Amino acid sequence: MIKYMHTKLFRHRYGLPQNQYPKKRSCLLLAALCSLMLYGCGSEDASNTVTVLNYGKYFDPKMIEQFEEETGITVKYEEYESPEEMYAKYKAGSIHYDVACTSDYIIQKLIQEGEALDINFDNIPEYSNIDQKYIDYCKNFDTETRFTLPYFFGTVGILYNTTMVDPAETDTWKILWDEKYSGQIIMENSVRDTYMVAQKLLGTSCNTTDLDTLDRCLDLLLEQKPLVQAYLTDETADQMAIGNAALAEVYSGEAAYAESMNDDLAFSVPKEGSNMWVDAWFIPKTCRNKKNAETFLNYLCRADVAMANFDYVYYATPNKAVFEQLDEDVQNDETIFPSAEILDNCEFFQPLDEITTNYYTELWEALKSY
Repeated sequence: MIKYMHTKLFRHRYGLPQNQYPKKRSCLLLAALCSLMLYGCGSEDASNTVTVLNYGKYFDPKMIEQFEEETGITVKYEEYESPEEMYAKYKAGSIHYDVACTSDYIIQKLIQEGEALDINFDNIPEYSNIDQKYIDYCKNFDTETRFTLPYFFGTVGILYNTTMVDPAETDTWKILWDEKYSGQIIMENSVRDTYMVAQKLLGTSCNTTDLDTLDRCLDLLLEQKPLVQAYLTDETADQMAIGNAALAEVYSGEAAYAESMNDDLAFSVPKEGSNMWVDAWFIPKTCRNKKNAETFLNYLCRADVAMANFDYVYYATPNKAVFEQLDEDVQNDETIFPSAEILDNCEFFQPLDEITTNYYTELWEALKSY
């Protein structure tokens, strides 16, 4: 196994013993992105607007237009790519967001920091469309489910081309280290998701803060790196659909989208386990118009709107009114709607303390620069 000395030197640079964490770094991931796409909300009357923050390509644009037509409320819509970017943009404080959607562990972190407001579910009658079992999953990051409304959920696994890969080999993350697929492997351009694969191979939690374990993960990923074609985000599904790679680490919804374009593709959640994630909406304390925020949340829970967003995104919806309308083959598609057995073998990400987060940044830089 490759032994890379970056993290050891890092500890020495800060005068730390081997079992101690580094001091806080002076910069944050993606801080430069925080000043982009500003709306100038601080000087305007927000009474007839709602300012929304969401992942890119995660809401049917036609549904935004329809909401504006139905309610007369103007939507100011901003997008981001990664949970860490979302956190940095929000914490910059330049925009007063009324409602936001992001990943479970970032929401948990913001709740812990007092950045989320209670949702008045009496103002969201369409919330009755949300399946209780997925509301219960939210207890992993919102213990009393006071702050969040689940939007989409899924897993992380291996998308593979059945004409290039034996399906029997895809029940383990180890296949992503197989030299016969050199140059044919795509990994997620995300530190938590990529390190999760190594953590599961080592039989440890994807929320570990043990420094030596994280170093061992770096060793594994450095051993794998010569085989990796690219670390991608939104482009993976398209690359797999056109046959540019044999294997890819992907989110389940992205896999389902790719499978819809190429019948030769299939998806597997390895036996070592994976990450289960829930992306949810919450109302941040920067909200200037809670009434409009809750009107927006009620709208997206409506069956017709949720169906349009499902068709647009193709990730698993917790909306039972939508699920009941789907064809049986879609309902039974475990790429989109994982079985209870698969989900029980998965683990939610938890927010990491600042020191561990900074160390992850060092590890990611080490992997990318090697």
